[in-house]
Amino acid sequence: MPKTSARLLALLSLLQARRDWPGAVLAERLQVSQRTVRRDVDRLRELGYPIAAVKGPDGGYRLEPGAELPPLLFDDEQAVALAIALQIATTSGAGIDEAAVRALNTVRQVMPARLRSRVDALQVTTVPNSAPQASSNVLLALGAAVRACEILRFDYASGDPRRVEPHHLVTWARRWYLVAWDLDRGDWRTFRADRITPRIPTGPRFTPREVPGGDVAAFVINRFRGADATGAWPCRGEVILDLPAAAVSRYTRDGVVEELGPNRCRVVLGSWSWPGLAAAITRFDADVEVIGPPELREAFADLARRCTKAALP
Repeated sequence: MPKTSARLLALLSLLQARRDWPGAVLAERLQVSQRTVRRDVDRLRELGYPIAAVKGPDGGYRLEPGAELPPLLFDDEQAVALAIALQIATTSGAGIDEAAVRALNTVRQVMPARLRSRVDALQVTTVPNSAPQASSNVLLALGAAVRACEILRFDYASGDPRRVEPHHLVTWARRWYLVAWDLDRGDWRTFRADRITPRIPTGPRFTPREVPGGDVAAFVINRFRGADATGAWPCRGEVILDLPAAAVSRYTRDGVVEELGPNRCRVVLGSWSWPGLAAAITRFDADVEVIGPPELREAFADLARRCTKAALP
């Protein structure tokens, strides 16, 4: 049987891992009797951990949120992960730089020496986030409205008051965005959190709609790259390049590349405009044969005229 202190830590770790634990399962995992589990639960309660008894055929225990924060238990990997996360928190765009530094110092001070040396050896150099920082209070307010499914009223930087059904709070390119259904415009919108000033109180509750496509990450990516809600580019063309397929495929994230020979391949790409697509294909610095559509061929002709004009003295 493990020593009492080690057993208490193991029991606390199990209680943190999931919501409800039957007493018999805890006893089996700890290789002790259920009576010993009851005594250990009482010891943890004396230390300030709010552990409730769960009624039912099997009985059990649940670690509940407490009014006061008792000592937290982290294994070695969790402690290192927390320290790394705090080091890169300055790039989150959430306006928590100073708080993250103070939290990191606090965590480091209570770490065992063996873990502290590992964290100190991993010094992360972060590139400062030049994007506007969203207020942590604004992010908390937006997150609360999303979780409660309550209509949100806010003033936007454009000067327009908005009424929306908030659905997701996401990050993209070091900025925070609110994905919401705009009630006045009858459409999905993305709002920069640093431009939002929430109005209090929030409105009535609503039944959440499904984000187009069902995937909020794909929806946001498609919105910012210019594609429609399904992920399809508005302009899509096919060409043949005088380059090996292996040399082209590494630079086409969502394109189709088919090998036609040692130094020849078929490429299907999409873009937000025909000139943009033509320019993207030209960057491969190889002879191009346009398969279609005609709009892409016209875009190449227009691009050639512009390049010729730019090359004149």
